[in-house]
Amino acid sequence: MKRALITGGCGFIGSHLAEALLARGCRVEVIDDLSTGSIRNIEHLKSNRNFSYVIDTVRNARLMAELVDKADVVFHLAAAVGVKLVVDNPVRTIETNIRGAEVVLECAARKGRQVLVASSSEVYGKSTKAPFCEGDDMIFGPTTANRWCYACSKAIDEFLALAYFHEKQLPVTVLRFFNTVGPRQVGDYGMVIPRFVRQALTGEAITVYSDGAMTRSFCHVRDTVRAVIALSQSPAAIGQVVNVGNDREVSILELAETVIARTGSSSPIRRIPFEEVYGKGFEDLGRRVPDLTRLRSLIEFHDLAPLEQIIDDVIEYERAATK
Repeated sequence: MKRALITGGCGFIGSHLAEALLARGCRVEVIDDLSTGSIRNIEHLKSNRNFSYVIDTVRNARLMAELVDKADVVFHLAAAVGVKLVVDNPVRTIETNIRGAEVVLECAARKGRQVLVASSSEVYGKSTKAPFCEGDDMIFGPTTANRWCYACSKAIDEFLALAYFHEKQLPVTVLRFFNTVGPRQVGDYGMVIPRFVRQALTGEAITVYSDGAMTRSFCHVRDTVRAVIALSQSPAAIGQVVNVGNDREVSILELAETVIARTGSSSPIRRIPFEEVYGKGFEDLGRRVPDLTRLRSLIEFHDLAPLEQIIDDVIEYERAATK
């Protein structure tokens, strides 16, 4: 039986990954400091004798050494995430992301454990070349804009992970997630679909930033988890950076209209400037869509959940959560 360690395992993606690995007969241990995750996300897993959890930070090097030692594979998902959190808490973002990755990779290297490191489409920065391919250049804004500290910290994580692969032969795969969405995700830190759904269900105005013309591509968490597990089992993925997401694009304005239609809400759409939410000088990104050629060369990755299904699943979850 394979033993998996998931950092950030009480989070949105982490809890779904834990659930899927347990269903495959793995032993799963998670660590989370609950800064953005929630114990509610793993409540239904506690009775499984193959599941255990620790509430602590991945920056606790002594503890991480013990946890990594017991694992066959490490899924490093722990991170400071969400545009709002990043803009408001840059110190926490940088320290959590960079130091956390350092500790995980150091511990894994001592034991030769396989590691899959979660990165983000944010590392593509302000590039206008879309769809984004793993070998594309990164274009970041100035260091005076907190907006870019998350992207830069995840880029450093990638450099470090690949350095461990090349210098120490650590079996590492870097996963660049593109807007994973689904049940258990919260809108507290800037995640757009759960925020729109909550606003629609309560009859509030749907707040679309700027003109809503920017586009994103959303991937159901079940599809993301399916890809992560398949990549962990693919020898050819070791040493690779891989986009993980859905390549169907939608504008944020169209997304808002779809949420209103799927919820049957009478909520109006209210456009507000980015500066009102994130402060003066905030820069957003026009397009975010992945090139999935590399991913599909490594694993079977088709029949993805359509946007409407993603929205419906979030609606069902949010309605159940308010009962």
